[in-house]
Amino acid sequence: MKKLALFVFMIAVSFGVQSQISTPAASPSSTLIQKVGLTDVKLEYSRPSMRGRTIFGDLVPYDKLWRTGANARTKITFSENVKIGNQELKAGSYAIYTKPGATSWEVMFYTEADGGGTPATWDESKVAAKTTAQVQNLPFQVETFTISIDGLSDNGATLGMYWSDVYVGVKFDVPTDKAVTSAIEKVMKGPDANDYYAAAVYYMNAGKDINKAKEWMEKAMSMTYEPAFWQLRQQSLIYAKAGDKKQAIETAKKSLAAAEAAGNDDYIKMNKDSLKEWGLSNIFVPI
Repeated sequence: MKKLALFVFMIAVSFGVQSQISTPAASPSSTLIQKVGLTDVKLEYSRPSMRGRTIFGDLVPYDKLWRTGANARTKITFSENVKIGNQELKAGSYAIYTKPGATSWEVMFYTEADGGGTPATWDESKVAAKTTAQVQNLPFQVETFTISIDGLSDNGATLGMYWSDVYVGVKFDVPTDKAVTSAIEKVMKGPDANDYYAAAVYYMNAGKDINKAKEWMEKAMSMTYEPAFWQLRQQSLIYAKAGDKKQAIETAKKSLAAAEAAGNDDYIKMNKDSLKEWGLSNIFVPI
């Protein structure tokens, strides 16, 4: 009977039959999401524990490549370009690899972020940024490997790694000041042609103040070096809705000519239909 049970168990294992019993992972996965300034930072990693073992220099050998956690590669994702020292990391995801030493760690951000463990073949060209972090010895033991995002400011933070009695921190900068300064300068200069155009079209379509829409559209066109046929089309519709049929016809003619030059059949037809609707029976488009 025991032999039969063992045989059935071996068959189940060989065919990949999964156990119905769930057990805790030895190194639980963790996800940390943090806003730094205006940049979203997401960290995904697995957290091994000491369990009475000596960690650095033993379980994690000195000067050997480490996945910086357990199981799948430790992955960090930035929504904006950031800087590690004077090195720029483009927005995207990176695996964090380290080479722990007794007094300092080498920390690398590797472009091949997905997968398990370390690459079968290390490709130095995939190291997007590399830095050295000094080891700080803690006056207490950290049982479970922990990565934090601390020292938050508007313009950066520190990626901290804790385990056993060791801490290392890697500072990174985010482009908050650049983004905010650019936004302030844009607002202080006032609306641009696209802002006026979008506001005018919205007012027309929403049935709001058509005279205000007309004013904004004229402002947009005056700021545009060479208005496109679709822009002129919207301007003609605003003129027509405002009761200025003469300007509507003149603007529709310009839109029609530009659409003809661009070979856009849809706008050619729409402009011709509108011109007929507004009372122009003979449509002549100058070449």
